Amino acid sequence: MVKKILLLGSGELGKEFVIAAQRLGQNTVAVDSYAGAPAMQVADAFEVINMLDGDALDSVVARHQPDLIVPEIEAIRTERFYEYEKQGIQVVPSAKAANFTMDRRAIRDLAAKDLGIRTAKYLYAGSLEEMYAVVKEVGMPCVVKPLMSSSGKGQSVIKCEADIEKAWNIAGSKGRGDSGDVIVEAFVKFTSEITLLTVTQKNGPTLFCPPIGHVQERGDYQQSWQPAAISDADVKAAQEMAEMVTNELGGAGLWGVEFFICEDGVVFSELSPRPHDTGMVTLAGTQNFSEFELHCRAVLGLPIPEITLERVGASAVILAQSEGSHPCFEGLEKAAIYPKSDLRLFGKPTSREYRRMGVTLAYNSIGTDVFTCVDQAKEMAALIRVKNK
Repeated sequence: MVKKILLLGSGELGKEFVIAAQRLGQNTVAVDSYAGAPAMQVADAFEVINMLDGDALDSVVARHQPDLIVPEIEAIRTERFYEYEKQGIQVVPSAKAANFTMDRRAIRDLAAKDLGIRTAKYLYAGSLEEMYAVVKEVGMPCVVKPLMSSSGKGQSVIKCEADIEKAWNIAGSKGRGDSGDVIVEAFVKFTSEITLLTVTQKNGPTLFCPPIGHVQERGDYQQSWQPAAISDADVKAAQEMAEMVTNELGGAGLWGVEFFICEDGVVFSELSPRPHDTGMVTLAGTQNFSEFELHCRAVLGLPIPEITLERVGASAVILAQSEGSHPCFEGLEKAAIYPKSDLRLFGKPTSREYRRMGVTLAYNSIGTDVFTCVDQAKEMAALIRVKNK
């Protein structure tokens, strides 16, 4: 049966989701705050609105009468989702999940206080004056994040008292939404970071993808690889934590659950109720279904019999160096010559410093050292330059 899917947020993750949905015969409407967003380029229809404007959001929902609403970003008036569910619209994964996970305060308190899951020590601050006191209590170094943001936007590290005001200003200027509060987290001494892609189904068990390792800079991922080499005990602990949180939030879909792997165990970090940027490594064919195909199947209620590792792989980001419009790319011919590789250019109409404009992908057979794929993906990305006309 053909469903109409309203995608709220139309970046590169949304673009791949739309492609997966269309391959299953679905109708898609892509929504974002600017025209020409990546998912709009492949969707059946699109809308340009401010999704923090609840009335504008209501208007789009009323006009298109979707069967499903699939959020892709944080900056949405998510409290409206409860009313949409009452109207019989399926919100992905659920209105509660979308509302909680778009706000770091809600999801962190749910994990740490309600479910007793291990997290970094954290406190909130609603003013610069309050932040000085909070940083003193949490201790330095610490990490400051806006309550609503993604891909590291507004995130910074405080190493000394002189960094506090700067971090407050960064969070205020680059966070999404209209909350001015921040979360201050104690720095976790970890050996690695992973994303555990978790799939909740309408009529089936919760499934887990092989863990994905990643490297971050400026709070945003730079490379990811699958599988990540962590112990069976740590994998099991992460799976148990992920299942606890996703069960509490409810609904069907794919979740990106982030963890710190420490010498003394696993620490919950964050959760996204949608495909995760580090999961773009699955576009290298590392699994029998990419994370976007899994998300689509789960939200449509199609059975997913199993998730299997098919090969090892890695992704590396292609970043812009400057601000501009009508970006084009140099070096594609040099990057494309690598064997067992692929790349994706997202089609974003503008660029800015450090904006993610594409990814390179490398893969090899199971048993191969995955870091040879990481090195290849990084080499390919370094050959591609973003230029503005």
